[in-house]
Amino acid sequence: MTNAPILVWLRRDLRLTDHPALYHAAGQGPVVLAFCHDDQDGRALGGASRWWLHQSLAALGDTVTLARGRCEAEIPRLAEACGARAVYWNASADPALSATEARVRQALKIPTETFAGDELFAIGAVRTNAGTPFQVFTPFWRAALALPPPPQPLPRPAPLVLAPCPGLPLAALELMPKLDWWRGMAELWQPGEAGAAARLADFLDGPVETYQRDRDLPAKPGTSLLSPHLAFGEISPRQIWHAAQALPPGDGIHTFLKELGWREFSRHLLARQPDLATIPLRPEFRAFPWRDDPEALRKWQMGRTGYPIIDAGLRQLWQTGWMHNRVRMIVASFLIKDLLIPWQAGEEWFWDTLVDADSANNAASWQWVAGSGADAAPFFRIFNPVTQGEKFDPDGSYVRTWVPELAHLPNAFVHQPWKMGRVPGYPPPMVDHALARTRALAAFKGLKDDPAQHLLL
Repeated sequence: MTNAPILVWLRRDLRLTDHPALYHAAGQGPVVLAFCHDDQDGRALGGASRWWLHQSLAALGDTVTLARGRCEAEIPRLAEACGARAVYWNASADPALSATEARVRQALKIPTETFAGDELFAIGAVRTNAGTPFQVFTPFWRAALALPPPPQPLPRPAPLVLAPCPGLPLAALELMPKLDWWRGMAELWQPGEAGAAARLADFLDGPVETYQRDRDLPAKPGTSLLSPHLAFGEISPRQIWHAAQALPPGDGIHTFLKELGWREFSRHLLARQPDLATIPLRPEFRAFPWRDDPEALRKWQMGRTGYPIIDAGLRQLWQTGWMHNRVRMIVASFLIKDLLIPWQAGEEWFWDTLVDADSANNAASWQWVAGSGADAAPFFRIFNPVTQGEKFDPDGSYVRTWVPELAHLPNAFVHQPWKMGRVPGYPPPMVDHALARTRALAAFKGLKDDPAQHLLL
């Protein structure tokens, strides 16, 4: 033991439990927990994520020392200011964050040590028999489950001895949005490690039993709502994995862990495809004849498309920073295939407005819907927003919650209000779905027939 502290650099792992870097540093003496807000550390956070980050750091309170600026300048400065003898952190799977870590390591004049990040299985450990990465989820997950199980979560260090280190007040990071649109998010969420633990406990205490059935029904509280806590590392996937595995096996547990597997698949994919958010994985889609239509994009963003399930999802997103996963697929299909607007535009909107915006999940999911990604749905799988609404929101409860203009409509018309004539305050459909579907399939057929004829607009 020594009195010289180890500085533990927090990345997207804002917790004290199951934090390998902190656990190993605290076992050797006092520590300084440090977080540096750097808009050039990977992709700059969107507005909803900045709000969440502010709340998550507030939950850590005086435990963490804050800095603002380039990480490669600020982390060495903090290490020198507190007399640190080493700097530890958990490695990032995101190549953009890893690049920052490499620059920090080069700038430091003291030893560094990195530890396993927030993956269930080490990046690169899940490979085909030929030693290559998987491109399809099902065999990836089968191979992952054949590996030794994820390690047990590490306990919170006790006692945790914190060394003093001068830092900035939280307000100096200027993370809070200047407009108060975030108030709906504040009503729904409790950012921080305690909020994450409470969410997990509530989910495993009941909803997980019916998860396989209810997870596709947006009007029901059938999902875990853990995604933003995972995105900021307030809880680790190992904690979730082992807590779920401790319950009696069942279809709900199996399906829930499989969804955790999709998160894992996306992270492994991003690790080898750093441009996942901008470049189609299937190269033929680089020549797809997209439409440049800012007005249509804006109507979609604001939930004014005239299709109730689409508008409900986008208004839920704007008001709460979250959208039900089934509805995410429906609204993405509409933007990409009904409107022929590039999937990258939708990915950017989600990045800015989701509290669970995650560089791997967000990009991989949009590419999945577009048909351009790994293990993607085929482009010709085009969701009908009316039948999707009738199937997954049969009594219209979800639509009535988020589109109050339609609250008075009977069930038979709540997903196709135009059949009752003009509804005051609600727009007519911005496109005819049947015609839009035909247009999308023709564009896709032309791409396959002669990709050289099409340019990305």
